[in-house]
Amino acid sequence: RPGARKDSYENYVKRLTDLEAIANSYAGVQKTYAIQGGRELRVFVEPTELDDLACQKLARDIANRMENELKFPGEIRVHVVRDFRVIEYAR
Repeated sequence: RPGARKDSYENYVKRLTDLEAIANSYAGVQKTYAIQGGRELRVFVEPTELDDLACQKLARDIANRMENELKFPGEIRVHVVRDFRVIEYAR
């Protein structure tokens, strides 16, 4: 809802793409999604490239970079998701 904060549609879309671009610039990031009107950023990483501690550091680095480079109202939550699944079938 771009009109919720008296923000134009172009500024709203630019803010969301800027959020996703910051996270996509890091190594090991698979996909990013800015959700809830840009108040939350979900970052999916390659589980084989980053371990748990690297994911914590990545989340902090992304948050720090957003604070330094972007202007946004309120706060933005950064979720880093590292999911490894194995599926086998017995026949």
